[in-house]
Amino acid sequence: MNKNTVVSFQDREQNSDPLNALLRTGARKLIEQAIEAELQELLSHYAGQQTDSGHAAVVRNGYLPERAIQTGIGPVTVKIPKVRSRTGEPITFRSALVPPYIRKSRSLRKLPRQVDSSKVEILAFSRASMGVIPPRLS
Repeated sequence: MNKNTVVSFQDREQNSDPLNALLRTGARKLIEQAIEAELQELLSHYAGQQTDSGHAAVVRNGYLPERAIQTGIGPVTVKIPKVRSRTGEPITFRSALVPPYIRKSRSLRKLPRQVDSSKVEILAFSRASMGVIPPRLS
């Protein structure tokens, strides 16, 4: 009884409609702008600090590897910037919008509980309807 009913969604990006692609692109740009604003706030906090040679003590240092976050409109890829301290003081940029290790949006993290409650409702309906709906004849 090895009946596999799982449908694979390979090449999901290619099969999506243009509206979803537009929404994902817009979401990515909006997230990038919000993260950039958070980073500028952090850099402005350290703007007054300088090294002995007169350079800024805290500077940008590239990006972390791109990662996808599952949202209600599909996966959205984000890049989180990194910072570096030239003084040796450990400084790490942590976005409040996209915390480290997050892979799903909050709405999707709540989804399994909603699905479980739907299963309970379906099960309750099927048990209640057993006496009302006659079983199928073979």
